[in-house]
Amino acid sequence: MPELPEVEVVRRGLDRWVSGRRVTDVEVLHPRAIRRHVAGAQDFSTRLAGQRILAAARRGKYLWLPLDGGGALLGHLGMSGQLLVQPAEAADEIHLRVRMRFEDDGPQLRFVDQRTFGGLSLEPMSGGVPLPIAHIARDPLDPEFDDEAFIRALRARQTGVKRAILDQSLISGVGNIYADESLWRARLHYEAPTSALSRPKAVALLAAVREVLAESLGQGGTSFDSLYVNVNGESGYFARSLNAYGRADEPCGRCGTGIRRAAFMNRSSYYCPRCQRR
Repeated sequence: MPELPEVEVVRRGLDRWVSGRRVTDVEVLHPRAIRRHVAGAQDFSTRLAGQRILAAARRGKYLWLPLDGGGALLGHLGMSGQLLVQPAEAADEIHLRVRMRFEDDGPQLRFVDQRTFGGLSLEPMSGGVPLPIAHIARDPLDPEFDDEAFIRALRARQTGVKRAILDQSLISGVGNIYADESLWRARLHYEAPTSALSRPKAVALLAAVREVLAESLGQGGTSFDSLYVNVNGESGYFARSLNAYGRADEPCGRCGTGIRRAAFMNRSSYYCPRCQRR
C-alpha cells in the first residue's frame, strides 16, 4: 500500500496539473470506487460538476482536493489506486473507475484501480482536514508536527515499537516498508518495548523516520510493480536503496549479517539480528 512518500508524490502532481481547474462533468464507471460516498454515483457526479479544485493537500496516506464550493474530494489509493492526468484522446485504462473532465478541455483526471480497494468521496471539512480523517495524526514531515509530544506519547505506550509507529493516530504516513527501514537505521528491533525506550533512542528513531521518508520522497517513492505510479504514470525508484525491507538472507549493509524475515501482524518484518538485537 502506498505510504507517505508515494502519496506526497501524487499530491504534488495533482497540485501542478489539476489545482485551479473547474470540473465540468464526472463519469463513475465502477460504483465500488465511490463506495464511501454513500449518496451514490449520481450525487457524486452532480456535486462535483462546476466546482473549482483548490490546492491539493495530504495527511499521512490520505490526500484531498479542496473545492471552492466547500468540502473536499477525499482520496485513498488503497493497494492499487492511481490518480492519472491523461490527455483526453488517450485510450481508457483497463481498470478506469472514475473520469473527470474540465472546463479548459485539457487533460482529464482519471482514477484507475485494479483491485478496487481505494476510493473517492466528497466530504465536509473539520479543523482543516476532511472529517473522516480528522483523527489521523500529523506526519513527521508536517511543519506543525510536535516532536516532544510524539516522543512522550511513544514512550508512554505499552507495545512494541513497530506497532507504535504504524499507528496512524500516533504518527501518520509510516507503513510497513518505511517502518522496517527506519528501525534498521535506528538499530532497534521491531518488538523493542516502547516503554523501555530511552529518550535519546526515541529521538534517534524519529530522526531515522524523517530521513527515510525524505530520501524516498526525493526518489519518487518505492515501486515494486506497476501499480504505484505518479500522475504521469512514472514509477519511483527508492526500492534500490532499501536496507532491510524485502532483503531476506541478503547481507546487512552495515555488518554483513543476513537480513531476517519474521511474520508480523499478517505481514512481514525485515531486520538485522546483529544490528537490531531483540
